[in-house]
Amino acid sequence: MRNLCVDISLRVPEFQHVRMDQVAVTFAQARRRVPHGLQAKLTPLRFVDGAVVTRKNGREWMIQRCYANGVEMLYILTFYLPRFQEQSFREKLITVMHELFHISPRFDGDIRRLPGHYHVHSHSQKEFDREMGVIVDAYLRRSPPEDLYAFLQHNFAQLTQRHGRVVGVRAPIPKLLPVPRRA
Repeated sequence: MRNLCVDISLRVPEFQHVRMDQVAVTFAQARRRVPHGLQAKLTPLRFVDGAVVTRKNGREWMIQRCYANGVEMLYILTFYLPRFQEQSFREKLITVMHELFHISPRFDGDIRRLPGHYHVHSHSQKEFDREMGVIVDAYLRRSPPEDLYAFLQHNFAQLTQRHGRVVGVRAPIPKLLPVPRRA
């Protein structure tokens, strides 16, 4: 999945700001084996405009820092298995693009904030995903190496049958921590 996201960030203009060396790619187990529900999510590790600290209810808060091989992560990209893998090939790619699109163009640890009241998915998540479908089509027209996305053509059972198991990194979602009050 990481290699696919790196390739997408190199080939697709909308994602060329993404530095995958600062995006932790993880998986979590879906609690129920149903096709609907959360497929993936992007967790930003900063607040609005990349701020390290935010103020809420008269108190300052920060997000627990996350490092991989000595590099601080600014985002955690989590895929819910086996649910994610049960989607169609196209839906899987739309989900990947959808989550990458949430990364701020400034790559500052904050999410991309769209104009208006619905700053995450615009006024319609269906319309948002339709736009991601256009980006998927553009990516596939650029002829990426099939070995980067071939695993998406299989469901979870097929992957485990072919490879024996599916492996990945699991990471807890960082906690919101109160900033110690100064004396």
